[in-house]
Amino acid sequence: MWWLLVPVAYLVGTFPSAVLVARANGVDIREVGSRNPGASNVTRVLGWRCGMWVFALDAAKGGLAAGAGLIVAGRPAGYVLGGAAIVGHVFPVWNHFRGGKGVATGGGVFAVLSPVVFVVLVALWFLISQLTKKASLASLVSIVLLPIGVGIVRQQLWEVVATIVLSMLVMTRHLGNIKRLVTRREHALT
Repeated sequence: MWWLLVPVAYLVGTFPSAVLVARANGVDIREVGSRNPGASNVTRVLGWRCGMWVFALDAAKGGLAAGAGLIVAGRPAGYVLGGAAIVGHVFPVWNHFRGGKGVATGGGVFAVLSPVVFVVLVALWFLISQLTKKASLASLVSIVLLPIGVGIVRQQLWEVVATIVLSMLVMTRHLGNIKRLVTRREHALT
């Protein structure tokens, strides 16, 4: 019966945090910077304060969906509903299926499902992003380390596999960033 919540979790994921925060500051975030409606682009264009608001709102979408899954039917439902929120963020029906990259929303999912791993990876993300000024590099490192962290902390093969699947979804949204990193043309965070 909890499967009926999958479309709801998807719709929660479509909430356009970056677009609304940027619009409140007089900017159409889909037309400036990298044009990506996500926390990193908002940070580049409008500063850390606005970027943190977007990160918090996007993480809340994932956390809400994963938390609802945990409450209703346990960890498998947490992964499925959290995954639906990530898909909603990445492919929102309201914006021609062109959304953000899923890092913050995925972060919210794992803040609920594996909070220790989340805290370590957020600290690592901030360290890498400050040292390199490349949010995408920090995100990519976190995405790669996420399944390893889940494997160490949770020690459940199915959770590691589910984490790899969600990480691959987010990773595919970073292919352009990977190309720009390799050619040293990636956008600086600030």
